[in-house]
Amino acid sequence: MRFKYFSEITFLLLFIVMCLLSSCSTAKKVVYFQDLRPGESEMEITRSLDITVQPEDKISILVNSRDPKLTDLFNLPIVSRQIGVSLRNGLSSAGSSQGIAGYTVDSSGEIDFPVLGKIHVAGMKRTEIASYIKNKLIDSNLVKDPVVTVEFMNLCISVLGEVNNPGRFSIDRDHITILDALSMAGDLTVYGCREKVLVLRQEEGKQRVYGIDLTSGEQVYSSPAYNLRQNDVVYVEPNGTKARQSTVNGNNVRSTSFWISLASLLTSVAVLIVK
Repeated sequence: MRFKYFSEITFLLLFIVMCLLSSCSTAKKVVYFQDLRPGESEMEITRSLDITVQPEDKISILVNSRDPKLTDLFNLPIVSRQIGVSLRNGLSSAGSSQGIAGYTVDSSGEIDFPVLGKIHVAGMKRTEIASYIKNKLIDSNLVKDPVVTVEFMNLCISVLGEVNNPGRFSIDRDHITILDALSMAGDLTVYGCREKVLVLRQEEGKQRVYGIDLTSGEQVYSSPAYNLRQNDVVYVEPNGTKARQSTVNGNNVRSTSFWISLASLLTSVAVLIVK
């Protein structure tokens, strides 16, 4: 009887210890920026890189001045796309949508701008494109006081894997970071591996993969993939817990339930031996 009680107590203690170890290990794998301390941590941050226009990107360019009739020569018209137009009354039965027409950068990195002709814009920032067109209009005595606005139209990034809201997200500003992307995707789920977030990027005709450890602030801010570019794909791998759940019954040698079952079996065998 004493051995029976001893075995039960041993099993209970073993179970508690395993739970405590499991909870501590989980906390270490979930917390972001574990090496940062408020008021104490200082580190070099990767310089913010403004997004530059690349071939196949689509941008809108709007020219304004005191003379609207003059600037209309340099602005593409607002396009109205109507679906299901009735030939009898000219009304749309399925609704319609409107949008500003944009310029698609060709494979040579150029756009065909009204009056000015071909302009090479690949590798330029929004502000650089706007400044270039403004100076060309002034130097050519076409518009005296132009205000040029350039906006992105189809630039986006993709976030996949263990996040709460995976999908494609539009880029509406000059620079965006990995933290911005994960925020737009609703942060990682509890099953996301914080230690291995991948960024897939096409550079110079090659597919490159960068790894970021979110548990280390130093690695996050110093990573070459901290600043994202258009068409980047962010992938969050599942952690060990999710991987174990993908088995038939979630019970393998790496799972807590396996060791609990094994301990229970050994305890039962010990009790039978005593009897």
